[in-house]
Amino acid sequence: MNYQEMYQRKVVSVEEALNQIQSGQEIACSLIGCEPVTMLSQLHTIKDRVEDVSVLTALLMNEYEFFMNPDMKGHFLLNSWFYTGGARQAHPLGTVSYVPLELHRCISSRMAYRRPDIFLGCACPMDKHGYLSLSMDTVCEKELLENAAQVILEVNPNLPRIGGDTLVHISQVDYILETTRALPTLPEVQLNDKEKQIGAYVAELIEDESTLQIGFGNIPIAVTRCLTDKKDLGVHTEMFSEGLLDLYECGALTNRKKTLWRDKFVADCALGSQRLYDFFDNNLAVEFHRGSVVNDPRVIGRNHKMVAINSALEIDLSGQCCAESIGSRHYSGTGGHKEFGQGTQYSPGGKSIIAFLSTARSDTISHIVPQLQPGAVVTTSRIDVDYVVTEYGIASLRGRSVRERITELINIAHPNFRDWLRSEAERNMMW
Repeated sequence: MNYQEMYQRKVVSVEEALNQIQSGQEIACSLIGCEPVTMLSQLHTIKDRVEDVSVLTALLMNEYEFFMNPDMKGHFLLNSWFYTGGARQAHPLGTVSYVPLELHRCISSRMAYRRPDIFLGCACPMDKHGYLSLSMDTVCEKELLENAAQVILEVNPNLPRIGGDTLVHISQVDYILETTRALPTLPEVQLNDKEKQIGAYVAELIEDESTLQIGFGNIPIAVTRCLTDKKDLGVHTEMFSEGLLDLYECGALTNRKKTLWRDKFVADCALGSQRLYDFFDNNLAVEFHRGSVVNDPRVIGRNHKMVAINSALEIDLSGQCCAESIGSRHYSGTGGHKEFGQGTQYSPGGKSIIAFLSTARSDTISHIVPQLQPGAVVTTSRIDVDYVVTEYGIASLRGRSVRERITELINIAHPNFRDWLRSEAERNMMW
């Protein structure tokens, strides 16, 4: 079999690929660093010949005309299971809808309703055996690719070749678009004193030989910068970010004591700098696996000393955690928040940690509240939150009564809100 000839027969222009899309279809897309930018940036150009096209994706890195332009209503609907800035902005236009899904079941749940007609993904170039790598996003891509009626891949030599459950054979692909676009990168993080203090408090809770789940952003970076003196840490995470690479390079992260995939960095998506992407490329120690595996609480819980570090938009005095809405206004998504919180409960020595700044908007809004706002979503149950950390300290919730939890959480709230929290707890008979 001449795989190169097979590949070349499948190379098409953007216009030819767009011609495959018909009214009423569901187009499912790969995510984050593997977002199919070439196709999505041109999707609006077929507006006049299609209606009711569903675009299923999450965590969009870019704002596209097919949903940002109000004239697209009725032609395209972005069905997103994790909002970012563009989706939040466009939601009032009626061109975006949220799909409530937890990550490890996201595609099986969606496919119980409808299967994708077209999968739009990204891959790095084919090897001599006919295999392409889906690179640094395997959250849902394999399931989508295996179930879609048609598969269109954007092949980009800038994507790192990553091992694990990333391979797709050229015989599984219908159309190829070739691109050399640059990969998205995150700016260097500048930490303030409060974030540094939170990082120090979280580090107190993490023992040597722990396996970490941690995302990206200021507080995750603050945490990793405080873990440099730890020994034999491991990685089993949804998002692989820059701070984990820093820990590897300083010798704190070795993966040698992990229970699952010993000696391996395990994740299902990534975002960071070019330095991070270079680290992934052809690295035998890095494996990306399906989100249905990596984010499954039953798998997570098999890691000993599994530590999940997540954030929140608000948490109530009983420990209920909202990480995806501001009242009834949708903001982000469930993602892996709930799954890793649950998974740690099955892990010997496991810990579920929620870490965030105590206030917002120049200390005028408390993130610790008596009750969640009306319409707010409970992302992670209070029974799956072990520790809450702010710049004022650590609240330990595991095994404690509601009265004891209230005392713990008020102690780490901003001082300006502590009296209000106490009076509201009494008024509502929270004990």
